[in-house]
Amino acid sequence: MKTKSVPRQNRTICIEFPANYDETINNPSAFRAVIDDNFKRHPELFPPEISEGYELKEIRTSKKTEITVRRILISGVSYTVRPSFVMPYMTGLVRDVEIPLLFRKWSVPYWALAHAFGKNAMYWYRLETSLGRNSLVGTTVKSPDKLPRHLSADEKHTHLSGEKAYIPTVVGDGCILGVSVTESACQKDLEKAYGVFKDEARNLQPDYSPDTFNTDGWKATLGALKSLFPYSVLISCFLHIFISIRDRTRKKFKELFQEAATKLWDCYKAETKASFSQRVRRLHEWAIKSEIPTVMMNKIKKLRNKLPSFSIAYDFPNSHRTSNMIDRLMQRMDRYLFCTQYFHGNLYSAIWGVRSQALIQNFAPSNPYTVKVHGGLKSPAERINGFCYHENWLQNLQISASLGGYRYRPPNPL
Repeated sequence: MKTKSVPRQNRTICIEFPANYDETINNPSAFRAVIDDNFKRHPELFPPEISEGYELKEIRTSKKTEITVRRILISGVSYTVRPSFVMPYMTGLVRDVEIPLLFRKWSVPYWALAHAFGKNAMYWYRLETSLGRNSLVGTTVKSPDKLPRHLSADEKHTHLSGEKAYIPTVVGDGCILGVSVTESACQKDLEKAYGVFKDEARNLQPDYSPDTFNTDGWKATLGALKSLFPYSVLISCFLHIFISIRDRTRKKFKELFQEAATKLWDCYKAETKASFSQRVRRLHEWAIKSEIPTVMMNKIKKLRNKLPSFSIAYDFPNSHRTSNMIDRLMQRMDRYLFCTQYFHGNLYSAIWGVRSQALIQNFAPSNPYTVKVHGGLKSPAERINGFCYHENWLQNLQISASLGGYRYRPPNPL
């Protein structure tokens, strides 16, 4: 009888080593000192069982890079300790691939990277997509108390091999924390896609449930999120009401649109739930009295009929009332999809692609002005955690992805 195989989880511990790496790895005492120091400062990078002790095992030399790595034994499970200046599977050195992968933040094509930095286009594609194997939540957020309490969720429309596809995305505190690709926007598929975010978040904090989700109100999205997080409050996006009116009436009913838009944003600026509700009711009364076009009236009526799903945001002062944050991050996803002319492979390659892009967006440095505004914290991942493991953004990502960003013990010990 054929049994279902269980995939092996990541058993690679990635940490920073001193400049004299070769001397350190060949000196058991010095190697232990580095391990002990890193565990003392950053225990989240190691399996919890290491607190009970560990044994040093053999040293192995990579045929690709001729770099030596050592394995250690923790509670009967073997782990490889990799220096942060080496990419996973010894596919390259950070100093050689950092700038090309940084350029992928702006979707510089793979053939251009090959032309400028050597190798070939497939090398850079594989190097990037390999990042998608790591947990987005566990790699980006290093402490359970840093998990955002207020999130936004939405689906990006795209194409997979010429067929319609969707990219369910979850963002929080300026970081992409969940992203996948589905072939339909039905509740079942969306629940499966958003379920990946739930699994990764609860690997970090088993009882994690965000306080709120901001959504565009799509029925399948609401059903999927409510099924996965029954205690989270779903807040409708006010911006979508404005956009739906703007796109249909701005040119044809210019003056009437300006008046309606002013009244809409007056509603949004209300400081209390009671004031917001009153202003929406007055807006609805004005719309009836003014006999505005049906296309505009339907949206204002929707706002009036679903008032509780908008006004509930006042019960959570730090929640998102609009989808601004996720829209900004999806603009970068737009650029990525356009430059690759959307997805041409299978569903799994598409998923690894968007996940790797998400990690690059989370860890690549922001522009100097943004860095200055945030007190020198260079990337969204640094800002959500309040620190970084290494000044080099790619080494910071590599260390953050220690054990694949997961906290549980891998199955099938060797």
